[in-house]
Amino acid sequence: MAETKPDSDPGPFRPLIDEFLRELAAARGSSPHTQRAYGADLEEFARYLAARDVRDPEAIRPRTLRGFLAELDERGLSRGTIQRKLSAVRSFLRNLLARGILSTFPAAGLRPPRRARPLPHALEEAEVEALLAAPDTSTPLGRRDRALFECMYSAGTRASETVGLDRSDLDLGRGIVRVLGKGRRERLAPLGSYAIAALEDYLTDPARPRPIPAAGDAIFLNQRGGRLTTRSLGRIVDAAVLRAGLRRRATPHTLRHSFATHLLDRGADLRSVQELLGHAHLVTTQIYTHVSVERLRSIYEKAHPRAE
Repeated sequence: MAETKPDSDPGPFRPLIDEFLRELAAARGSSPHTQRAYGADLEEFARYLAARDVRDPEAIRPRTLRGFLAELDERGLSRGTIQRKLSAVRSFLRNLLARGILSTFPAAGLRPPRRARPLPHALEEAEVEALLAAPDTSTPLGRRDRALFECMYSAGTRASETVGLDRSDLDLGRGIVRVLGKGRRERLAPLGSYAIAALEDYLTDPARPRPIPAAGDAIFLNQRGGRLTTRSLGRIVDAAVLRAGLRRRATPHTLRHSFATHLLDRGADLRSVQELLGHAHLVTTQIYTHVSVERLRSIYEKAHPRAE
């Protein structure tokens, strides 16, 4: 790799950039803000080229551009920022091609580097137990919240799927709930004995509010009898996290992540977890295998006498 010169001047590319910006302003009527943004991004690109002794536009190759993108990615810039800089470089190179300064377009087929997906955050089993036990089941709202949490952890439902459940979706005798997921795909999710008991207690509670007409046949209701919203569900989980004394933040989706991770920890196969989560593609589910491996490594490093 060529030695870089971090403070390299844009050199011969500056007049080309200036001419491009003038044409951009004349042809598109771009705003001063756009002009400044394009100018800054292109000057950064020109400095990158000069630092590698690329002084002739014809010497810009696809590998040159890939190196520029890789450097931006290594700096931890967001995908949106990298995409914006790539867009500016593409427009500049197209302009050079149109003016006959370039004979080929080196950015054809170029894409920004894919950023690794962040690993989902799952609670430990003991933390889930504390969260499930947090609602005060001596109150109607506490019985509702206990049923909510048990249902989400037992069936692995998303927040929107949970609040969208109707009583007709439940078959407590068989321990099954019908879930309408993303893309309006239906799946049948099993309910464990704790979830069934909590749902029975909640649905037969004489203090449970009567649903208003707009709530339809909703299972989970607010105090006024309306269907619970995802925003309200988030607030309910926030309050339970505080009551449980958890040191980490948790959201409704954290229970879904914990559901998947704990299944894999206990030996469930990936295909089965995919079906239970309602993922259309196995690759979406595979990210949970990384979480499981990380958890195993953490346990290993804490417990094995020669891990360090």
